[in-house]
Amino acid sequence: MHNCTPDERAARVPTIHVVSDSIGETAQVVARAAAAQFGVTNPRLEVFSKVKSYQEVHDYLTEHVRYHRQELGDDRILVFYTLVDAEIRRELAAFVGRHPNILAVDVMTSAVDAIAEMSGMEPVGAPGALRVVDHNYFRRIAAIEFTIAHDDGQNPEDLTKADIVLLGVSRSSKTPLSIYLSQQGYKVANVPLDPSTEPPSQIFDVDRTRLFGLMISPDVLIGIRQKRIKKAAGKMQLITKDYADPEYVYRDLDASRALMRRLGCIVIHTEGRAVEETAQEILRYYERSHPPGEGTLA
Repeated sequence: MHNCTPDERAARVPTIHVVSDSIGETAQVVARAAAAQFGVTNPRLEVFSKVKSYQEVHDYLTEHVRYHRQELGDDRILVFYTLVDAEIRRELAAFVGRHPNILAVDVMTSAVDAIAEMSGMEPVGAPGALRVVDHNYFRRIAAIEFTIAHDDGQNPEDLTKADIVLLGVSRSSKTPLSIYLSQQGYKVANVPLDPSTEPPSQIFDVDRTRLFGLMISPDVLIGIRQKRIKKAAGKMQLITKDYADPEYVYRDLDASRALMRRLGCIVIHTEGRAVEETAQEILRYYERSHPPGEGTLA
């Protein structure tokens, strides 16, 4: 298995059918996290959401078992489900028990039962409770709005108001990381570094425990920028002619590394890593100096 290519790994991980009486967000997150353990970061998901009755689930699974048998020659299917309705959950478990070709994972029940046992409280039993509009919801929206307004060096006068400031050369994953972190409730600003342009002076006023420099190896960066140039065909005026030139790239990275040393920021390498993985490393460092609850979502 270790010798499989990424495409071969992706082909071997089956379609994961997500069944939920809400939108299925929790099961999707768990499914992706599980698939990532096999080197597949974007598994095939089919989501059946807003379930109202057991009959809907029965018909859905029966139809897909039939399809797999007729079209794929294999009637096994994999299901991840989050159902807070106890009756639907009970009937589904009984149905799965009669059909060994259906491998079903109850994503929520064990976690909810454990909390109920330890807390002595009863669960609310409301589908989509995770998405209830509350104080944390509005803080998350505010974080996303702040991050969008401070992408790619915009509004540098607000850098000291950010929870996290990301620095890096072009194509070092600044924007994807910023958006991902903002969805976790962190106000993020990112600043592009370029050897021909001075960084905003406000960057020197930011608490160094909030500063993160993104670094990437020259060879990887050259490849990414070459692809960027191909995609920008016909729009070359937007990209300098030296953009993917090895000498320019090395100089670009050397200058950014020197600035990161001056600032004393934490340097994070991004090559070959999923956005989620890089974000978790950033948060591990960040939360040492800023414990959860200090101005951000716990």
